[in-house]
Amino acid sequence: MGFFDREIDITRNIKMIEWLKSELLTDIAGLFKGLANGVKDDTQDLLAETLSNIIMISYLLARRLGISYSVIDIKMEDKLRLGVLDNHELEKCYGDLSELSKHISSSRTKVNGNEPFHR
Repeated sequence: MGFFDREIDITRNIKMIEWLKSELLTDIAGLFKGLANGVKDDTQDLLAETLSNIIMISYLLARRLGISYSVIDIKMEDKLRLGVLDNHELEKCYGDLSELSKHISSSRTKVNGNEPFHR
């Protein structure tokens, strides 16, 4: 790859990072707006769509920044484990951290075990 090609690739990557950042901010603003209107049955799907976008964009942004998806997964699992050990408020009151940890583990098992993806 020549100098000119590398410069174009770097410029394209920077533009993509900036685009992902703006998409992330847009989705966060949309989430806040949706939450300000109150969570109702008819907003559940919109909130789920927005939250899934935020998660997806976060993964894609990490990749553009040179961080692999697996590193993000490992960091998240470490944070969940630490939260459980520290008896974080979400864990103490609701068991959310343990439940998310189990969900991630079972999702990974399904993918690695070649089970089909189910919604």
